[in-house]
Amino acid sequence: MSGILRELLRLSEKAANIARACRQQEALFQLLIEEKKAGEKNKKFAVDFKTLADVLVQEVIKQNMDSKFPGLGKKIFGEESNEFTNDLGEKITMELCSTEEATAELLSRVLNGNKSASDALARVVHEDVAFSDPTLDSLEISIPQDILGIWVDPIDSTYQYIKGSADVKPNQGVFPSGLQCVTILIGVYDIQTGMPLMGVINQPFVTQDLNTLRWKGQCYWGLSYMGTNVHSLQLDISERTSTETQADKASPDAESSRPFSAVISTSEKETIKAALSRVCGGSIFRAAGAGYKSLCVVQGLVDIYIFSEDTTYKWDVCAAHAILRAMGGGVVDMKACLQRSGDAGRALPQLLYHAENEGAAGVDRWANQGGLIAYRSTRRLEAFLSHLTQNLASLETPT
Repeated sequence: MSGILRELLRLSEKAANIARACRQQEALFQLLIEEKKAGEKNKKFAVDFKTLADVLVQEVIKQNMDSKFPGLGKKIFGEESNEFTNDLGEKITMELCSTEEATAELLSRVLNGNKSASDALARVVHEDVAFSDPTLDSLEISIPQDILGIWVDPIDSTYQYIKGSADVKPNQGVFPSGLQCVTILIGVYDIQTGMPLMGVINQPFVTQDLNTLRWKGQCYWGLSYMGTNVHSLQLDISERTSTETQADKASPDAESSRPFSAVISTSEKETIKAALSRVCGGSIFRAAGAGYKSLCVVQGLVDIYIFSEDTTYKWDVCAAHAILRAMGGGVVDMKACLQRSGDAGRALPQLLYHAENEGAAGVDRWANQGGLIAYRSTRRLEAFLSHLTQNLASLETPT
């Protein structure tokens, strides 16, 4: 059912337009921020925010998908609540209405009567967006709709989105912070097995026109189902890795001898950072946003994205996981990997997306409790894990 993926790509571009529109006027943007309630807050941050842009994106995806694929909207889950409280204390459920005028009226109530802002946002929300990809347009695959569930992170790296830095310089292609770290994530998974099937990562802020200050973005996708593996980077990846593949064939130890590179969170544990410095040397990059760090692996900028804590969630990684599966990689539970004790014969503990964590409450029900490792090559991951395990053991052994 590549029609579903096609529609998700189109909606991700509409979502990117909303994200860009909300950043266009600073006065408008300040109206869009509302602090999250305690139960929704990511415990990694002292202050966490949701924005009207988040909610609009999530509702646009949910309601459009339900319109084209009846019943699917009920199986779309995301990070954001669509309830807002305005300055009058009025609770408002944000929805995409049937007409632009009705949506503008509802937005005006959220935005305390700001008609010009409401009209501008409603226009973007109802604007038709076209998206085509020759590779996807030629793909015909049948996936039963009744097995599909969808995780949406409408704007990942909300803090970077709010902060809005546009002049951050990349380090070997990896942005440590800034608007480039903002992503829109849509991951489709099998509700029976929990395995990811389709993924879309839209990066709304990639390049900025210095004259108009308007941004252009980039979109990535992947599909992995019943032996069919297709992704948007296929030509690029085949060209980039041809030299590496020849080198690997020339030497049996090439996978483990080639230097590793990794992207990590600024909040990563010191023990992990110390072990990584031994494994990767100077090729350790820090970046904001779980979606963006995963995208760095998808793009081939790094071998590994590793995070040892439990403050990423199903909606953060499902999209990238599907794309990486289509590329021959995946996203695994870090803690479970380290407990394999070097037994490469055991199946890798892939993250699954259909079951809540037992005994957890609030957003922690969907936390990746064992941390995660995202990777593009299974052989490369096995070699990396071998080095990491050895170095963690030597760091933890008293001298």
